[in-house]
Amino acid sequence: MTIPLSESARSVSPFLVMEILERAQELERAGTDIVHLEVGEPDFDCPACVTQAAEAAVRCGKTHYTHSLGNIALRSAISDYYRTRYRVEVDPGRILVTTGSSGALTLLMALLLDPGDSVLLPDPGYACYPNFIRAFHGQPVYFPVDEADGYAYQVAEIAAQRTPRTRAVLVNSPANPTAAIQSRETLRSLVELGIPVISDEIYHGLEYGVRAPSLLEVTDRGFVLDGFSKRYAMTGWRIGWLVAPGECVPALQRLQQNLYICAGSVAQEAALAALRGAEADVGRMRAEYDRRRLDLLDGLRRLNLGVAVEPRGAYYVLADARHLDPDSRRLAHRILEEAHVGVAPGVDFGTRAEGRLRFSFAASASRIAEGLDRLEGWLRRMSFRPSLAGM
Repeated sequence: MTIPLSESARSVSPFLVMEILERAQELERAGTDIVHLEVGEPDFDCPACVTQAAEAAVRCGKTHYTHSLGNIALRSAISDYYRTRYRVEVDPGRILVTTGSSGALTLLMALLLDPGDSVLLPDPGYACYPNFIRAFHGQPVYFPVDEADGYAYQVAEIAAQRTPRTRAVLVNSPANPTAAIQSRETLRSLVELGIPVISDEIYHGLEYGVRAPSLLEVTDRGFVLDGFSKRYAMTGWRIGWLVAPGECVPALQRLQQNLYICAGSVAQEAALAALRGAEADVGRMRAEYDRRRLDLLDGLRRLNLGVAVEPRGAYYVLADARHLDPDSRRLAHRILEEAHVGVAPGVDFGTRAEGRLRFSFAASASRIAEGLDRLEGWLRRMSFRPSLAGM
C-alpha cells in the first residue's frame, strides 16, 4: 500500500546542516576524528544551578503538567528579565513558555496562517524558517539581505514584497547565519509597515561590542521569540518562550493546550534557575565566544575565505568560498570527506548565501585551531593554488 504524503510534508526541504552532521557522525563511528564547525551547539555544559534545580525538581515530584502558559514563577522571571535588560514592562500574562523557540514558531504559524498566506523572510536566513511556514500551508516570500549593506534590512525592499496575503515579517537579530544585528530604527520602520513583526531574539545576550535592541523596545504589538538554548547552553532542555499581544494569548493558549499541553515541568524549573542564577556563567561563555570569534575570523581571512562583515552576535561566521567552488553543498561535503572538518553549506540559508560557508565558533578554541590547520593543509593539497597566492 502506498501512503500518500501531504503537500506540506512534501514541500519541507532537508536541513543540509544536519545532512553534514549525520555524515560526520558516520565517519566518527568508523574511527575518523571530525572537527565540528557546522552546528550551532554550545560546547559548554549548562550552568551548575540549572542541573541542581532540575535534580531538585525531580526529587520533589515536580514532574507533572503545569499551567498551559507555563509556571507563573517562570513567566514572572521572564518579565523581570525584560525590565532589567531592556527597561520595558511585559505583563506575565502575555508570555507563553514553549518547547523551545521552535515550539513558539509552530504556535505562531498555526495562529497566523491560512493556506496561501505568506510570511516575509530574510535571504540569507535560518534554514528552517520557510519550512515552519510551509508546514502550515503558507508561502515564504524572501527579501534580500546584502553583504554590501552589512546585512542590514532594507525596509523599502521589504515593503515592496507585501501583498494582501502577507501575514507577518520575520526578523532574526542577531542573525543566523550572518551574525548581523538590526538597529532600533530598522525595527521601528518595520513596525510602521503595518503588518505584524515576529522577532526571533534567541541569540540576544550573545553580542560583541554592541547590544541588540528588542522589538519590545519599539512596540508591544509584535511577537518576540526567545529561549534558553543558546546563551545558557541548554539546547537539549527544549525550553523557550513567546511574548504576544494580549488579545492573541487566548488563541495561542488553546493551540498550546492541544498541541503540547504545556512545556516540560522539569525544564521549566531549570529555566527559572538559569534566569535567577546563571548570568555570571553567561558572561564567561560570552567572553570565551568573543575570543573564539576573533580567532576564527583571523584564521578564515588568512585562508582567503572572505569575510567582509565582522560577526557582531550569535556564534557564526559566513565566509565567501565561491573562488573554491560555487556549489556550497558540494564543497562542504568535500571538506568533510577530505579535510575532516564539518562546515555548513551556505545554500542551506538561502540562494543569496550560495557559494558561502557558515562556520560556527561554538566549538572550543583548540578545535577551531585544529579545524583551521586542517583546512590550510587541505587547501594546499588541492587544485585551488591560484587563490592562495600570498599565503
